[in-house]
Amino acid sequence: MPPKATHVFSPALVWLRRDLRLSDNPALTAAAASGRPVVAVFIDDATTLGAASRWWRGRSLAALSRDIARLGSRLILRQGNALDHLMGLAEEIGAKELHFNQRFEPHDLAEDARIMTELRGVGVAVHEHQGNRLHAPTALKTLKGDPFRVFTPFWRRLAESYRSPQRHAAPKSLAAPTAWPHSADLAAFQITAPWTEGMQMHWQPGEAGAAALMDQVKAKLPNYGEHRDRPDVGGTSRLSPHLAWGEISVHDIWRRLATHGNPAENGFLRELGWRDFNTHLLYHFPKLPTRNWNPRFDDFPFENSTEQLKAWQRGLTGYPIVDAGMRELWTTGWMHNRLRMIVASFLIKDLLIDWRKGEAWFWDTLVDADLAQNAGNWQWVAGSGADAAPYFRVFNPTTQSIKFDPDGAYIRRWVPELAKLPTPLIHAPSAAPATALAEAGIVLGRSYPTPLVDHAEARQRALAVYSALSRNPDDMAEATAAKLTARKPRDLFS
Repeated sequence: MPPKATHVFSPALVWLRRDLRLSDNPALTAAAASGRPVVAVFIDDATTLGAASRWWRGRSLAALSRDIARLGSRLILRQGNALDHLMGLAEEIGAKELHFNQRFEPHDLAEDARIMTELRGVGVAVHEHQGNRLHAPTALKTLKGDPFRVFTPFWRRLAESYRSPQRHAAPKSLAAPTAWPHSADLAAFQITAPWTEGMQMHWQPGEAGAAALMDQVKAKLPNYGEHRDRPDVGGTSRLSPHLAWGEISVHDIWRRLATHGNPAENGFLRELGWRDFNTHLLYHFPKLPTRNWNPRFDDFPFENSTEQLKAWQRGLTGYPIVDAGMRELWTTGWMHNRLRMIVASFLIKDLLIDWRKGEAWFWDTLVDADLAQNAGNWQWVAGSGADAAPYFRVFNPTTQSIKFDPDGAYIRRWVPELAKLPTPLIHAPSAAPATALAEAGIVLGRSYPTPLVDHAEARQRALAVYSALSRNPDDMAEATAAKLTARKPRDLFS
């Protein structure tokens, strides 16, 4: 237990959200540097959050609570309206300062504006800090003064203009207030359901877990360009959930990796730039999570088969690479980036299911769920977003599987019922000879499903629908009819 508080100065409040770390945390550093006692608070304001993210958040808060306790302090937990709690805490402990790191989601921007107005109105100095993104969305504009809509020029401008802020070491101690305010029980933030067992095996939420992964990143950098698309070799950093919850500073990652050469040519830093680009889009287009960025897609005739959606969610599509990705997601709360593109393309373009249904599933099942990243990436695959993939890019799940999981190791791990199939056949068991299936103990339609759709036919169907988007909207009905008759001979490897 932390020692009893004896400090006589009025405390400074630190409002933590998705910045659950001690080191390189501008809000926490500024509060500690003020010389005042520090009261760090996290408030669950009942904002919609997916189940996997809630699991991660609970474990991250537990880790942060232990870390803060080692500094002789406490993490105060509250549940309810953030404004009410912050106003109440300021009055209860006599706080004269509030520090927090900016966020840029529409709900947070509006909430922060209200909180700043209300607390300043009662004499509390409110200080915003930038700690969660490489840039503020208002800071970068095109030569015409507009928000960026294309990633490459955005990234070039960001890489050229970015200057790493001063690094803030974790405080060695935090002065305590004369009395501690009430805190909710940490157990109220924990999820221990059976479906979390896989996540518990694969992750260490918290700042220490992020640091352990970061120590491995430099060793991966020499082969990052070659391995980043290979789910079978573990070539990515897996830092995304730690970044999503702010357990590691994006600025600190940049400092550690941008040690030589042109940052714009650093593939890993480019991924951080893509993260900022999606935040940039969400800030300037707040309806990105629910509305097509490109309104031409508003009349897209999705079929939205409930049964096919369920099969996709459960990893039972009959396409092994898709099923492997969806099962990894369900088990671990995470999915390799290449697989995210493959499964999203399959849902939208092979099954003609609305990207928002896929985004909603990811929101609930990803431990790294982030509003800007989810919405921006799903719209990119759908073709409806900014700088989006062209509509005619329809990922072939079989050729993607052969290219990026050449030995079938990833499939064998997550779709074990196919493990005995020889490598050339494991990518498309529906095309395997009956004798090979029998030797592997596979009965299509029983032990492993037959494909939901024929990809070659589904591709032609999708292209017919997408092509109508470049014509008069009245042609959409005609294209919808045409998609049913546009057929090619079956070719799994087209």
